[in-house]
Amino acid sequence: MLLEPTVSVLGTDPSWRKHVLNGNAFQQDAIQSFNGWQYACFYSDSHGPEKSASSSNREPLYVHLSRRKLPLGKWETLVFHDYLQTTDDGHNTVQLGICPGDGTIHLSYDHHCDQLRYRHSTPGLATDPESFSWSARHFTPTLHHLPGLESSLPHAELLSNITYPRFGQLGADLWFSFRTGKAGLGDDHLYLYSASRSTYSPLCDVVADATAVTATTPFLKGIQNNPYIHGLDARDGTLYVTWVYRDFVWYAGWDDPADTQHKQQAGPNSAANKPGPVLRAWRNGAGDVVTDLGRGESITPSSPGVTAFRIPKGSGLTNQEAQAVDRDGGVHVLNRDCLSSSQTDDNGKKEVRWKHYYRNPTSKTWTSRPLPCGYVSGKRGRLAVSRDNDLYFILPGSSDDDGSGLNIWKAAKSDAYSTYALVWKSRSSSTGAPQHFPLTEPLVDTYRLDHDNVLSVFTRRYAAEEVAAAGDERRIDVVVLDFQL
Repeated sequence: MLLEPTVSVLGTDPSWRKHVLNGNAFQQDAIQSFNGWQYACFYSDSHGPEKSASSSNREPLYVHLSRRKLPLGKWETLVFHDYLQTTDDGHNTVQLGICPGDGTIHLSYDHHCDQLRYRHSTPGLATDPESFSWSARHFTPTLHHLPGLESSLPHAELLSNITYPRFGQLGADLWFSFRTGKAGLGDDHLYLYSASRSTYSPLCDVVADATAVTATTPFLKGIQNNPYIHGLDARDGTLYVTWVYRDFVWYAGWDDPADTQHKQQAGPNSAANKPGPVLRAWRNGAGDVVTDLGRGESITPSSPGVTAFRIPKGSGLTNQEAQAVDRDGGVHVLNRDCLSSSQTDDNGKKEVRWKHYYRNPTSKTWTSRPLPCGYVSGKRGRLAVSRDNDLYFILPGSSDDDGSGLNIWKAAKSDAYSTYALVWKSRSSSTGAPQHFPLTEPLVDTYRLDHDNVLSVFTRRYAAEEVAAAGDERRIDVVVLDFQL
């Protein structure tokens, strides 16, 4: 079992909002370590915890960015007061990226089919952090273009309709991906920020003569559907991606430019409508080339060998769950379905179970196994690989604890990731009482776990009862839990 974690409070969560903004599975790296420091981004108000969580004057929200020197430094937090976040939509999260080559920190925020909102720091802020005060003055204002593409009309048009931005490191550079289009009817695009040039370009421009490529060439193409990415991870210069395709449900007015129904978080094109997971040239799971980005090709639903599992609709599968790549190049995906379940609920529906999908890097074959725990929360979990090449599942509650709390399971490399052990449960060891974690999709500093064998989990936790003012709703904090493995 893991020892109890140390807990750091970053700030107050806007729990008075209807939708959660801090802690969603598609925030791939809202917390990450680099060069001996750790960084985290989140939304909060500017008043602090002294005001009631139900108070109407806690709007608007602001992007917050925190840093600390590892392992035990004090967190510093800066606030970008020049951008007001007002939309109550769980899609509109904050994303964080760090470019190793020039030490720039990149942020993108507040999108659901919206114009790009992005800013970056001065070079060297992350590579020489002790030479800089922690201040918003080291960042650009909110930009609606990517550096190097200011004068490009095709890129400007593409960047006018952004959802689910993600950043990730690729060698000395930084990749940036995002979806265009609407729910169930969109594509995913991939750009690369060059540390040597301080500019962005489509990824294909870096590896080939991209005369056949336009600004609108996606790397994942939806055809009357939408690829929803579980994760993009780099190992040894190779990018790995898994996703589910979600079909589009046609409705009256879908092609009206003023239509906003696709922004709804419930309805015909919500997460309830989904088939099964799929896995510059891109290669399929068998290692065969399926697209050449230099020739302007995209991965489509019919690309050969990209379907790892066909899972029928109505099986409980969800989009944007979790992906991890181990040190041997094995690909792991966390999702859920009811296909292997024999138990039924009160309505006669088969019980949904967490599933671990694994692509063996030697045989290049996929397997799937249910985890030995119940599932009731509806929230998505996270996967991460340790320095010892073991796999950790960070899960938001289960039927074992009535859907509350946070559970951590481990699959050991020495056992070929075939068995699972519960290594931490958010209940008091003396009383068995839950430690008051509201339902949240936990995030992980995968860089720190991979290099330092410390599991840092970004999540939300109820504030201690003694600091919640009488008569007010209980405050929820944005916290980081540090588990020493």
